[in-house]
Amino acid sequence: MKLTFHGQSAVEIQTEKHSIWIDPFIKGNDTAVVDIEDVKPDVILLTHGHNDHAGDAEEIARKNNSLIVAPFELAEYFGTKGLNVHPMHIGGGHQFEWGHVKWTQAFHGSSFTEEDGTVVYTGMPAGVLFSAEGKTIYHAGDTALFSDMKLIGERNNVDVAFLPIGDNFTMGPEDAATAAEWVNAKLTVPIHYNTFPLIEQDADQFVSSLKVEGKVLKPGESIER
Repeated sequence: MKLTFHGQSAVEIQTEKHSIWIDPFIKGNDTAVVDIEDVKPDVILLTHGHNDHAGDAEEIARKNNSLIVAPFELAEYFGTKGLNVHPMHIGGGHQFEWGHVKWTQAFHGSSFTEEDGTVVYTGMPAGVLFSAEGKTIYHAGDTALFSDMKLIGERNNVDVAFLPIGDNFTMGPEDAATAAEWVNAKLTVPIHYNTFPLIEQDADQFVSSLKVEGKVLKPGESIER
């Protein structure tokens, strides 16, 4: 399994046969080094509806006939646009042909802002546990620290955890370090930082503060698991 970070919260998972993208925000993401025309997922997993996570989902899914898997209201929103969707919700899991998906809680919000400024409510935000090829990836989405992260760590053998550190809208580095300890993944990777001034953080300093193994991935950088 190959994991590539693309800035903000965009993570590409490449299994032997499939390409799965989590929150593929490319066009408004100045840290991304990939062109949106080169983003060709079989599956898009969306943690919530905010435009810096779901803003490019329609364009990417339409061009590639990608399946969008998301919490119910968000999936239904994209379904009304004629896209291929599979609605799920927090606590629910499903075994797909390309991997197992289970949604966790996240403490945040979820809405999509249309081009005309209309704000559409898109349900509850979530984190996601993705498992395939004997590996489990935890992407926390946008969230505050919450104590049930201990259960995520206790009940899942997490290989890589992607945790937000940007502060202001999500956990900051101190809370994210606690989350990393509770989830106890074999590797923790910081996300959701340095995309714009309000969430500027020193990712190297964050990783050096961890009591578990961590690694900073620059946009476009990959790891193998």
